[in-house]
Amino acid sequence: MSFSGKYQMESHDNFESFMEAVGLPDELIQEGKDIKSISEIEETGDHFKVTVTTGTKILTNSFTIGQETELESPTGEKSVVTREGNKLTAILNGIEYVTELTDANTLVNTMTLSGMSYKRTSKRM
Repeated sequence: MSFSGKYQMESHDNFESFMEAVGLPDELIQEGKDIKSISEIEETGDHFKVTVTTGTKILTNSFTIGQETELESPTGEKSVVTREGNKLTAILNGIEYVTELTDANTLVNTMTLSGMSYKRTSKRM
């Protein structure tokens, strides 16, 4: 399945606890907890461009599977994104990021740090 498309967040689990654990300030947690983000993914072979719009904040990352890439984050850390079937994985700042197409229209993002996870489910628009 191709990741290409636009997805709107439908639900998320453990947002507040996870964001507190990673050190996000309370005011940003409260602002972000009810915003429905939109993710746009462009997949061309092994190259991806991912744009996530959350309210007025836009985060864009471009990467090629298996190549070290600097991903947009507060520390600008480099990571390697790998692909196994319909699953993309990267580790950034000690957090494991997994993006998975669970079916043709459902995108599930899971972030895990020290055994604690945050899960976001989005549907293709």
